Amino acid sequence: MVPCSTQSQYQVTRCGIHSMFPLHLAALNAHSDCCRKLLSSGFEIDTPDKFGRTCLHAAAAGGNVECIKLLQSSGADFHKKDKCGRTPLHYAAANCHFHCIETLVTTGANVNETDDWGRTALHYAAASDMDRKCLEFLLQNDANPSIRDKEGYNSIHYAAAYGHRQCLELLLERTNNGFEESDSGATKSPLHLAAYNGHHQALEVLLQSLVDLDIRDEKGRTALDLAAFKGHTECVEALVNQGASIFVKDNVTKRTPLHASVINGHTLCLQLLLEIADNPEVVDVKDAKGQTPLMLAVAYGHIDAVSLLLEKEANVDAVDIMGCTALHRGIMTGHEECVQMLLEQEVSILCKDSRGRTPLHYAAARGHATWLSELLQVALSEEDCSFKDNQGYTPLHWACYNGNENCIEVLLEQKCFRKFIGNPFTPLHCAIINDHENCASLLLGAIDSSIVNCRDDKGRTPLHAAAFADHVECLQLLLRHSAQVNAADNSGKTALMMAAENGQAGAVDILVNSAQADLTVKDKDLNTPLHLACSKGHEKCALLILDKIQDESLINAKNNALQTPLHVAARNGLKVVVEELLAKGACVLAVDENGHTPALACAPNRDVADCLALILATMMPFSPSSTMTAVNFVCFKKDNLNRTTLSNLGSMVSLCSNNVGSEDGYNENDSDSETF
Repeated sequence: MVPCSTQSQYQVTRCGIHSMFPLHLAALNAHSDCCRKLLSSGFEIDTPDKFGRTCLHAAAAGGNVECIKLLQSSGADFHKKDKCGRTPLHYAAANCHFHCIETLVTTGANVNETDDWGRTALHYAAASDMDRKCLEFLLQNDANPSIRDKEGYNSIHYAAAYGHRQCLELLLERTNNGFEESDSGATKSPLHLAAYNGHHQALEVLLQSLVDLDIRDEKGRTALDLAAFKGHTECVEALVNQGASIFVKDNVTKRTPLHASVINGHTLCLQLLLEIADNPEVVDVKDAKGQTPLMLAVAYGHIDAVSLLLEKEANVDAVDIMGCTALHRGIMTGHEECVQMLLEQEVSILCKDSRGRTPLHYAAARGHATWLSELLQVALSEEDCSFKDNQGYTPLHWACYNGNENCIEVLLEQKCFRKFIGNPFTPLHCAIINDHENCASLLLGAIDSSIVNCRDDKGRTPLHAAAFADHVECLQLLLRHSAQVNAADNSGKTALMMAAENGQAGAVDILVNSAQADLTVKDKDLNTPLHLACSKGHEKCALLILDKIQDESLINAKNNALQTPLHVAARNGLKVVVEELLAKGACVLAVDENGHTPALACAPNRDVADCLALILATMMPFSPSSTMTAVNFVCFKKDNLNRTTLSNLGSMVSLCSNNVGSEDGYNENDSDSETF
């Protein structure tokens, strides 16, 4: 059995939520009788909870004066701070408990004590006191309204932010309008805070005391800008009626209050601003990006704002710094009603942005077939009808690139698009590179079949593109339409080479087994498809090619650096490929331009290879009767050792600068490694 006294003590010290003791909870909930009983048990009165709050903090927050007096008479320390530096007076002020504030201040609580954020009880009272009674009492007891928290805000800022008009009136009387000081460190003035939060009554009080209505925050925004951005119509009206400027631009985006109101679609605010403006050009004012309010309204899809701006004769053909008009933006964002309103205004259809793209390009790229059809009808009726952007791409290129079949059908209805014009990376290339098989099929069905072998400026056909990206269905489609399987690009690479070099096993399989691509063809560096597959470590591709090779001369074919496929495979650690090459008769004694055999090609760099050759030469000394002499293993450079041991070796091959990759000085013959 536990003695009653011990059991009672256990209950008194037992913690609840947030480690609050029974005395905390009794004080918080104004149970004064419970407080008396708990105090009589001998509980330490200033014991803190999890947040450092004593029972006096709890009583102040709960608002029970009787509990506060009881705790004070029992020795509670009213100067005690919690873990945030707040005293019981802070809690009483924050909860607007007038009688608690009165009791604490009367018994000696410091009214100007600050917490960890630099806030006094007056800050909290300004934020919570609707009728200013608590605030007035604190001021009468020497609370300093000029004290600023660590962000530079004083009690006026707090009253403005929470819209407490009566508190503001009282504070402004006591501070002699000192809230306009620019060196306070605060990023926003009370005017900004009231406007942003929509407290128009508090704003009107501040306006009576302000000289500069266009005071800026840390980003250069005025109170009018913030009110317009948040859509607080009454605040906007109060500010413009007092003379706040609608032309002030912020420091970051250079937007005006007009832009701010449009972004969030606050049409009433926009209307107020336009009505107050005595300059008709204000409707087309531009921000840092050259955007007008109309452009923003269209981009964000705010129909009412667009309608109002068009009614005010906003310039529909104004361009931003990228050369985009409102129509460009509307089509880009897909806001149908906004675009329709612009089209009714006889907007320019063929206007080009800084990259030469018209609204037709945007419609084709975004898949808006209906708009594209409508735009085409207008565009084709104009004399100067150019459909190429700065890179030579037409709307058909863009529709194919993004796989927009409906737009392709619309464009192919027009004769001018049934032939490839512009950039030689044709619409068929665009469709194939992104695996849009249906788009490619539409093109092949509508245009002359010769397009299947069209070439871009690097000599690459659509088959190269399909092989590069391993788009098997597109590859098969092109082959069915008689694509030239062995066509080589400007670097001498065929589609098979492109696939092998990029490790596209699916494409290699089809080209080798179904299309019977030529395995003997070489690029400008004399690399075969097998060389290229091995050079990038693509074992599966190399094995697919090897499976079809029976000719030993092709197994031992040399590139410009005199490397055989065995050299390249060994260098890249392709064990299975090396085994297969050896089984098919690959020469282990072939030497490259550095005099290295395939065995020495395994070395991480040329110096290591030479060291390995020295060791091998020592292990297998020269013997007149031997068919495999030391010189078969190594070709020493003349700047390494003298040539007396090299009598059986042919002339040296000079170092070739055209190599496949370089790592730590070891070079291999290079092929075109650029991306497609």
